[in-house]
Parts: sequence; structure tokens; C-alpha cells
Amino acid sequence: MKFSANVFRLSPAGCLLALAALAAALSEPLAAQPDRLRVADGGRYLAYADGRPFFYLGDTAWELFHRLNAEEAQLYLRNRAAKGFTVIQAVALSQIGGPDGPNAYGDPPLVGRDPTRPNEAYFRHVDRIIDQAASVGLFVGLLPTWGSYWKQVGRKQPPLFNTENARAWGRFLGRRYREKPVIWILGGDENIESDGERAVVEAMAAGLKEGDGGAHLMTYHPRGPGLSSDYFHAAPWLDFNMYQSSHGGHDHDNGLYAEHDYALAPPKPTLDGEPRYETIPVGFYFRDANRLDRFDAYDVRQAAYWSLLAGACGHTYGHNSVWQMWQPGREPLIGANIPWREALDHPGAFQMGLLKRLFVSRSFEKLAPAPQMILDGPRSGGAKIRAACARDGSFAFIYSPRGEPFTVNKGMIRAKRVKEIWFDPRYGATYEVHTSDNAGFQTYTPPTRGRGHDWLLILEGTDAR
Repeated sequence: MKFSANVFRLSPAGCLLALAALAAALSEPLAAQPDRLRVADGGRYLAYADGRPFFYLGDTAWELFHRLNAEEAQLYLRNRAAKGFTVIQAVALSQIGGPDGPNAYGDPPLVGRDPTRPNEAYFRHVDRIIDQAASVGLFVGLLPTWGSYWKQVGRKQPPLFNTENARAWGRFLGRRYREKPVIWILGGDENIESDGERAVVEAMAAGLKEGDGGAHLMTYHPRGPGLSSDYFHAAPWLDFNMYQSSHGGHDHDNGLYAEHDYALAPPKPTLDGEPRYETIPVGFYFRDANRLDRFDAYDVRQAAYWSLLAGACGHTYGHNSVWQMWQPGREPLIGANIPWREALDHPGAFQMGLLKRLFVSRSFEKLAPAPQMILDGPRSGGAKIRAACARDGSFAFIYSPRGEPFTVNKGMIRAKRVKEIWFDPRYGATYEVHTSDNAGFQTYTPPTRGRGHDWLLILEGTDAR
């Protein structure tokens, strides 16, 4: 049976209901102090210490500690918590301004550019922001430093970090935040190109472990497009992988990164720590890139669903004005032109919260990539169909980025009767359109079609809660 694309267009009342769902997301009470995290049994997802699944929904706020004062940080963190984010990625030693760059109160992070002499005033501000994050239920994905400060290859001057002070720096941070809700993210947008660079990163990881006693998860943020698994998959300190699919082009299939990591042994969770940012110029690092062609909310959604259905344990959102906390009076980087307070409420951020609400509404930790479920439909390009099915066959998600028809093996759902539900990634609305006997192969036609008309089909047994 095919569903006509003309049947399910949103009426004005439907639009109001969908917008009400967005308002409900903002009206939910904020969470309390986060619990500790660990890798879940089986090595595919993250979990709280008590075993409850944890959905990693990150936001890149690299300049959070450096550019915002306490009041501004509170505004930002409450906004992100209300939208459903769970992790805020920020760096202790900022890229902007260098290791001497002061924070909003004029305090530099180091005394005399010496990593063995952290500035107490600067870190009291970091303490306060991490506590603010915890008060609204957020973890901080804390980068000890931007990668340019340990990078050796291609540098004319010696880097800030060597193996000795890198270990001391890691030990300092580990001890200071041992009892705080943080996730350690090494790397800082750089890849390993020499044994010397590897030694410095390994020393920093060892220092963090010495400082916090192994209390927190640890990963590595590579330069994009790149994968942490290329350098550290077998490293005992790397708890989960991170890839950066980066900002190179529309329809860049970041699900391929998740597929790569999913096939590795031993299994480790993986996710995209830096996909295409909302409003950043497409391929800005290429010569003759069109500065007026910018990624929009659709690009953000496509990357998120592709990655998750290919096996990622979560996803990271980014906005070109928010990561650098740009506002008038500051030098705009990479074409930033929208004040960060306004950018906080751009559509992509809301829609990432709706994505999380969808995944946590089911037992998302059961999902596994299911390309074999797709029997017909686009298999490449911007319309590529991706599917994931619960390991127990209780439900499946199938994503059509352009609203193109597809055929599935419905028999992978282990139930006599199956509910068929369209989910609208733009507004979070669901439309239960059919319940049928579970037999044979089925072709589905999403309600609308074209760029920006992405749809997700939910298949689940009628006995599902």
C-alpha cells in the first residue's frame, strides 16, 4: 500500500499543534544535578552509572568560558537545557585570543603562559559555569586545550605543551573537576601527525586519569573531516569515538563515519562531534567558496538523522554565531553576522531537541543500523534512505531526507500487526496513518517531497508502549 503525498499536508490547526509541541519542550522543568556516565554494556551507547541510557545531544560552545560572563552563561545554559541538550562542548584554553586571552572579567587562563601555573581567578569562573551547567542537568564536554597548543608538525615555534607539562595540566584539571559532571574531550580540532604529538596527547590523557581517578569518560575531537578511531581506537583511555564530518558540502553523508566506527573491534560508542553548523558558509575553507551559500536547519537535520541511524550514540549541533559567542563589536569569524543571543533560537536548535524527544520516546539504545531493511529507494546522494531497527524487532526508524518513496522489509518487525507512523522532523508532529498485518515488503511514499521535506517513518508492533 502507498500513502499519497497529498493526504498529510499540515492544516493551519496542525501547524498550531506542532508549534505547541515546541512550546511544551521549553516549558518542561529543568533537570537536576547530572549523574556519572559510563559506556553501556555491549559498547554501543552511553549510560548513567545506574545503567539508564544516556542520549548525547551536544552543542558546540567552544568560547563559553572565554567570552561569556556568569549572567550570560546562565542565559545560554538554561536555553540549551530547555531545548533538550545534554552536553555542552567548551574548551579551557581558547582558540580565540591564544593562551593569553582573558575571559570576560579580564583574567587570563595561565600565569606567564605556563601550563603548570593555572590562574586561579580564571578557573573560578570555569568552576562557576560548570556548576551552572550541572544545576540545569547538563554535562560539560571539557576540552583541556585547543589543539594548536600541542601541535608540532608545521609549526615554526615550539608548542605550548610538551609531555611533562601536558601531564601536569591534565592532572590539574582532573583533580579540580573530579566530582563535577564533565566528559573529557582531547584533541581540540587537530589530528596526530607524529610520534611526538601522540606522546603529548597520551601524556595529557594520563594526567587526567591520575587527577580524577578515571571518574569521567574520555574521547578525542579530531580535525575534520576525520575520526578519532584512526589514531586512538585501541587506546585504553579512549572510552568512545568521536568524528568530525565538518563543513565541506551539502549532502555530505556523515553516516559513513558512523558505519566505519561501528565495524571496529572492540566495539566503542561513536558520534559526530562537529558536523555542519547552522549558518556557516558551505565549504568555507575551500578556495573560491560562495560565502552566501550557508547551511540551514535542513542540513543540520539531515546530518543528525543520517548519523544516528548509521549507528551513532548521539549527535552534536553547532551554530556559527554560537560557538564563537559573536556579537557586534567582536571580530566575526567565518562570516558570523547574527548576535549569539538571537542565534540561540534558530530552527536547527529546536529541531535537535525534537530529535532527542523522538529517540528517548523509544528504547533508542536497542537500535542498530539496518541497511538490509531497505529493499528499494535512493541509496546515495542527498535523498539517501537510512534505517535502524531495534535488535529485538520491536520498532524501526526509516529516514527519507527528500521525501522520496522507499520499500522496506516490514518482516524485520517482530509483531503480528504493525503501526505505521510518520514523524515530521521540522515540527515534531506525528501522524499514525495505518495499522496492518505484518507481511511481505511494503512501499511507503512520504507526505511531501523535495529539499527540506524530510520525513521519518516509525514502524512498531501494536503492542508497543
